[in-house]
Parts: sequence; structure tokens; C-alpha cells
Amino acid sequence: MKTVNRYHMTVSTRKIKSSGMTLVEVVIVMAILVILASISSIVYIDYINKARMYRAMDTIGALSTEISSYGMDTGVYPQSLAEIGYAGLLDPWGNPYEYVNIRNAGSGFGGMRKDKFLVPINTDFDLYSKGLDGQSATALNAAKSKDDIIRANDGQYIGLAGGF
Repeated sequence: MKTVNRYHMTVSTRKIKSSGMTLVEVVIVMAILVILASISSIVYIDYINKARMYRAMDTIGALSTEISSYGMDTGVYPQSLAEIGYAGLLDPWGNPYEYVNIRNAGSGFGGMRKDKFLVPINTDFDLYSKGLDGQSATALNAAKSKDDIIRANDGQYIGLAGGF
């Protein structure tokens, strides 16, 4: 009888030890889940920022066409985006689009955007978004300007200032 009980206890003890997960296994699984969640959130944030960048590029392209059409129809470019019906238009990051009328402004480089050689990037008008950080400088090689979405070469280039 003792052998049966001993055998029975041994078997039941083994069953208890083998069922479930140890604390180490739970910690490892949790660590893996945290790593996967952080990687996926980084990828998601990058995806959202790229989508916003492309939306700003599309809007700048459409506004550029509107401004050019206005210039052809009237002989002068608008002094502000409000003249063509886009007062208060915000970029995907919640900042207003920046517009500088160069052709009608007269002489001087004033608020014109400039490339790394400090040469104006447009001869007609500047149109840009301040990008993710919401800050900008007239020189494209300034740290504040790297994430700006710009129109350059009189509309031939629309994209990141850092890529121009």
C-alpha cells in the first residue's frame, strides 16, 4: 500500500510542476511583447509622418497651380493665400502654409527661401510648410528647415527641404 501512495504522490507532484508557466517564462514573453509593441509603434509613427508629408506635397502642388493660374489671369501674383480663397489653410501638422510673393515684392531677397549657397530657390513665389517641427529659417540648410516641405525651382521641385 505504501508503494501505491508513494507512486501516486510522485505522479501527482509531477503533474503540478509541469502544468503552467514559470515566472521566468512569463517575464520573457512579456519582454518580447514589449519589444514588438515598441517596434510597431515606431513604424506606425513613421508611416503617419510620411502620409502627412505626402499630403502637404499634394496641397502645395495644388496651391502652386492655383497661384500660377491667378497670376496668368490677373498679371500679378496674389499678396496672400486669402486672395485666392485659402485664408487660414493649415498643413497636416496644424500650421499655416507660408506664402511669399517674390515677383511683386520688388528688389531684395527679404523673406525668400535660399539654398545652401544662399541663392533664392524661386523667382516667382515661395510656398512651403514648416513641417513636423513647425519651425523654419530662410536658408534650407538650417537645422530648423530640414523637415520643411518646399516648392523650389519655380515649381519643378516639391518635397523635403533636406532633399533639395
